[in-house]
Amino acid sequence: MDRFQAMTVFARVVEAGSFSGAARLLNMGQPSVSKIIAQLEAHLGTILLLRSTHGLAPTDAGQRYYERIVRVLEDAMEADSLARGSDRELTGHLRIALPTTFGRLHLIPRLGEFTARYPNLALDVQMDDRRVDLIAEGIDMALRIGRPEETSVVGRCLARGHRSLLASPAYLEQTTMPTCPEDLKNHRMILYSQARQIRTTFTKGEETQDVPLHPDLCLSAAEGIRAAVLSGQGMTVAADWMFAPELISGEVQRCLPDWSLPPVELWLLLPAGRMVSAKVRAMADFFAERVQPSLGLEN
Repeated sequence: MDRFQAMTVFARVVEAGSFSGAARLLNMGQPSVSKIIAQLEAHLGTILLLRSTHGLAPTDAGQRYYERIVRVLEDAMEADSLARGSDRELTGHLRIALPTTFGRLHLIPRLGEFTARYPNLALDVQMDDRRVDLIAEGIDMALRIGRPEETSVVGRCLARGHRSLLASPAYLEQTTMPTCPEDLKNHRMILYSQARQIRTTFTKGEETQDVPLHPDLCLSAAEGIRAAVLSGQGMTVAADWMFAPELISGEVQRCLPDWSLPPVELWLLLPAGRMVSAKVRAMADFFAERVQPSLGLEN
């Protein structure tokens, strides 16, 4: 049995939902497709497909096998493209996980350029503020704000960006502008955390102030923080990129501009133990070329 051919046939059967549909895709006879699947199931010692009058569907084992072999097949096609020396022939799927606000503001509007550059590569973009399990969810690469803690990923810091104390003019009209970090105890704080107390360090020249922040409103998603700040409900400590359009338009302004905060890091993460594919390299290069400069991030 040719295992690579068997994996290809099995993948097409799952995608087509029938032996006849896979036979048409592969330009093979239906008996040949059925025979190859039977040989594969015998080799693996398990049933991969459930047969019924409604067609075929993978068993639990078949679904797990399919999800794995799709990567093998895509890697093989990618290797062929690299051997031909044509990046435009990158094919298959690239699965990316992004923080919701970051993706909406800074990557999604530019993805048309990437897809025009690699027209045969399909993108599956998962936008979520939670810490996605790359291996369990089949993610090829992720961009994440902050240093990763789990051992199931490897990564590198792509860039560091500025953080600021930010508020809308509507909120500042209701109160007084803070003149030093200690003044924050008199302001409503909106923070991305469930902790009841957070400490952050403000620096101005040689002076450093470690200030406790007591959130009046805790939100689990950056989109919620944006909405609360823009509606004048308080101020927040956030990465500048999170309010990039509003900082330009004046809908949000920096408070305590003479004081600096620890930078925020943007990380590229990959599942541990997996080689960096040409698809991932292409997206990482595109980010460095087209997205990173617009954020004002430091390498």
